[in-house]
Amino acid sequence: MFRISMRRPVQAIAVSLLAMTLGSASLSAAEPGDVIAKVGDAEITEADIAFAAQDLGQQLQRFPPDQWRAILLDVVVDMELIAQAARQDGLDQDPDFKKQVEFLELQALRNAYIAQKIDGSITDDVLSSAYEEQFKDYEGPEEINARHILVNDKAEAESLIKELDGGADFVELAKEKSTGPSGPNGGDLGYFGRGQMVKPFEEAVFALEAGTYTKEPVETQFGWHVIKLEDKRQQEKPAFESVAGELRQQLMREQYEAKMVELKDAIAVEILDETLELPSEQGQASE
Repeated sequence: MFRISMRRPVQAIAVSLLAMTLGSASLSAAEPGDVIAKVGDAEITEADIAFAAQDLGQQLQRFPPDQWRAILLDVVVDMELIAQAARQDGLDQDPDFKKQVEFLELQALRNAYIAQKIDGSITDDVLSSAYEEQFKDYEGPEEINARHILVNDKAEAESLIKELDGGADFVELAKEKSTGPSGPNGGDLGYFGRGQMVKPFEEAVFALEAGTYTKEPVETQFGWHVIKLEDKRQQEKPAFESVAGELRQQLMREQYEAKMVELKDAIAVEILDETLELPSEQGQASE
């Protein structure tokens, strides 16, 4: 009521069908080289279907999973038919086509290197070690556990405080008197940190000592509150599972950047068009 409201990169799957279950248990026995169709003398393999699945993954979501393999095979058969026609017409010898193939090979090699040499090097042990290192001295922000009783007017809240002063049980009073949604649970709000409650409520509750309650009613836009602080603690470090994806992305960026520095030191990069200088070179020229 009062609270203010890595991905891993796609890996090459030429040698594995793990990324393409396609909703069929029978695929578990399939091998990448298994031939599933022929178009003239050309063979279509499970690996071809896997590559098509990787490329058309989002479009496949519009169809039932039990249709995916048939759809993919139909796509690959059409591609093979058109490709054979293109070769017969000599399009595979076109200079622009050859340049495009060179670029696609360049792109595929880049992706394969990142998947196998960079992402592939980040094992579970590496990820676990990075987690322990990053959070070994973690001290989270302060968070508190509190209860409250919410009523409609100040006089009623003052009356409740007098009952508490006389020894009344806070939990029972909250169950009986509170108009807030937490009333049936004894006014329990669970643990929360700064910035999660409206300002007057936050200022009042964070000023309390554990086990004490407000001696004056606290007004917010929701009504009048009597607040009790149950406990204070430092927020625990996040669970490994909740940050593993982000950690992996961080490690990948670091390894990628380090590898690029290494490669640029080892291989000369010369920009012949001065208007297209690399950003790093522009920075050096201005110094």
